[in-house]
Amino acid sequence: MSFPRYPDYKDSGVEWLGEVPGHWATPPLYLRYSVELGKMLDSSRITGDHLVPYLRNVDVQWGRINFDDLPEMDIEESEYGRYTVAPGDLLVCEGGEVGRAAIVPERSGTIGFQKALHRLRALADDEHPAFMYFVLSWAALRGVFSQSGLSTIAHLTGEQLRKYRFPKPPIPEQVQIAAFLDRETGKIDTLVAEQQNLIALLKEKRQALISHAVMKGLDPDVRMKDSGMAWLGEVPAHWRVCALRRAIAEIEQGWSPDCHARPAEAGEWGVLKAGCVNGGKYRPTENKALPSELLPDESYCVEVGDVLMSRASGSPDLVGSTALVRETPGRLMLSDKIFRLRLEIDVDPAFFVAMLNARALRAQIEQALSGGNGLANNLPQSNLLAFVCALPPEEEQIAIAARLNRDIEGLDQLMAEAESTISLLIERRTALISAAVTGKIDVRHLAVASADRTPEPA
Repeated sequence: MSFPRYPDYKDSGVEWLGEVPGHWATPPLYLRYSVELGKMLDSSRITGDHLVPYLRNVDVQWGRINFDDLPEMDIEESEYGRYTVAPGDLLVCEGGEVGRAAIVPERSGTIGFQKALHRLRALADDEHPAFMYFVLSWAALRGVFSQSGLSTIAHLTGEQLRKYRFPKPPIPEQVQIAAFLDRETGKIDTLVAEQQNLIALLKEKRQALISHAVMKGLDPDVRMKDSGMAWLGEVPAHWRVCALRRAIAEIEQGWSPDCHARPAEAGEWGVLKAGCVNGGKYRPTENKALPSELLPDESYCVEVGDVLMSRASGSPDLVGSTALVRETPGRLMLSDKIFRLRLEIDVDPAFFVAMLNARALRAQIEQALSGGNGLANNLPQSNLLAFVCALPPEEEQIAIAARLNRDIEGLDQLMAEAESTISLLIERRTALISAAVTGKIDVRHLAVASADRTPEPA
């Protein structure tokens, strides 16, 4: 769909905004909204006679606010005007994903907000919070707020926020633009959700294929036996049930020096991050450049045929992710968060990787992480070597790995196409919001949705 432009434009006077329609204004935010930073959480005030639930940064996501199971703090009634929210207020994140915002919906009861949030409250009736919500969405995605911070962790102070000059159309136009974006982004969000559901189904099917093949084999008529392990169940009678130490000849960990916060460039050495094996796929781009003043340890250089496993991660679901290096550029080293597993001569690497990513082994990894030895999402070598598996003869391992490679190739292609579609939809959504709130397109004649509707997540 093509959209018309406004008949005339003018320089907004704001470098990162550029031109806006001739009849729009760009006053500083302090002339439009009061900006109040939330109350500092005082450990001495988590009990008292005036306890009220309060919102944290994490409770404010794009377009939605979590009101479930909120913590409480003591707020005197005399402080309500400053530290509580009302329907129609905008809450804006001061740190983390700076600028993330949501509108407070109609709700009964007194709700406070913590210092990690700014509350924006319109000063006059010529402001439509839903329009400002989309403006903040555009500004955050464009990186407007991060430009003001000098530290590596961006924070948006009230003083900075008040000075920003954002587009301000006449109030009827704000309502029309917000209604248009509410409707159109809602359509895009529905399409994105459909693609995400498809990916989830494909991942589940992929996991089921892998788990069945590496636990049951390819012959549906093969004689089975009880493995003696609840998470393995029955396995083919001729398979060997054993601890992983019988399949792993050696475990090696790498080196984690202080590196640059960027990937290595051509000719540079890099150190692989733990995420280089997420999802069972090797991603060599997940690395950090080694500073030139540090000498690389070439014994840690990753080679084709290596089996790599993430031993530590911020997410427990990613600990134990294992991948086979089928191709890799040179000059990439192991970090100490990655195991390089040297396998016994009768263990096929492709089969072993599939087995480690199957449900039976994942169950053992999760159990290890929930115990005392797996604190901080770390998988000790001793736990790994004690895991139980079922190994077929080497020729059968190779046949199973080959079948899996064929079967999951189509699923991987479908997932890649769905992910590409999501990326295109998100780009379209971002471009639509940007064009509408900056006046690059005129959507007044297309706005038919209710002006009072709360916008969908950005």
